[in-house]
Amino acid sequence: MANTKQQTYLTAMGVDVYVSRDLSAAPLRAATTSADTALITVTPVPAKVPMSAEPANLDWDGLIQQVQQCTLCDLHATRTQTVFGVGRRNASLMFIGEAPGAEEDRQGEPFVGPAGLLLNEMLRAINIQRADVYIANILKCRPPGNRDPKLEEAAQCVAYLQRQIALIQPKLLVALGRIAAQRLLQTDIALARLRLKQHQSPEFNVPLIVTYHPAYLLRTPQDKRKAWEDMLYINKSLQEILN
Repeated sequence: MANTKQQTYLTAMGVDVYVSRDLSAAPLRAATTSADTALITVTPVPAKVPMSAEPANLDWDGLIQQVQQCTLCDLHATRTQTVFGVGRRNASLMFIGEAPGAEEDRQGEPFVGPAGLLLNEMLRAINIQRADVYIANILKCRPPGNRDPKLEEAAQCVAYLQRQIALIQPKLLVALGRIAAQRLLQTDIALARLRLKQHQSPEFNVPLIVTYHPAYLLRTPQDKRKAWEDMLYINKSLQEILN
């Protein structure tokens, strides 16, 4: 049976579930950093990164700047701001959604609305904190009216995601929702058939697992139990990779 702490988060997710011992989630090992001392320094404002620079050659600061300046597709004309990504820059686990929504466009951070709150609970249910993973979207700008991303928009944006993954070097990717899963795996297979197995993306040399988008779960709460199964599988797979 899920422990008391997990049960609290599962209740928040709307899942009343009992789990056998062989499926219970193991705690995620916390990453450590060597930065024990921080020095306060004054640094000059960096020059703008030219849009002609290849994302694959950019460091973190350069990549963030280029995303902020990006005008490669029409979404730059309707965005409030770009939504780059957030989390641990050397995370073992990285979540990828499809595109920012209205609240993400306003705040400049992915998964901060109701879907983000549910994602936080899903993570806590398997003893993982949001700060210990990295979260990004395929698109860095919100499509008007929260419509599905167009293929050409994703094609223009994918180099940014590729560079994020190269810089982070995660051990496991998780695609949140059908659109992200099908784009990353370059397939039209239904999400239900992609769940509970590891995939290899044609573009990224990192194992990838598929689960439901939290926004879908808010609309379809009957599938939250399946999402709980997915989260257990994600955590189990990550522990096997790390060990």
